[in-house]
Amino acid sequence: MKSHDRISVNPGIMLGKPVIKGTRITVEHILKSLSEGATFEDILEMHPHITNEDIKAALAYAFDVLSHEEIVDVE
Repeated sequence: MKSHDRISVNPGIMLGKPVIKGTRITVEHILKSLSEGATFEDILEMHPHITNEDIKAALAYAFDVLSHEEIVDVE
């Protein structure tokens, strides 16, 4: 999987969920906000200490995780 310089995973921060490095803002939170109709501008207004590049990194991280997901048929 690709390295994501703006994303951090640490068991001691947010229970190990991937976050924007140096924050407690999870990739999950970014995705949820976008799925509920928030724009990049809305997210940046809510979290002024992150950048457009951080949001794009969250999306890229989610894509990479999902693109490497394996579906196993257990029948």
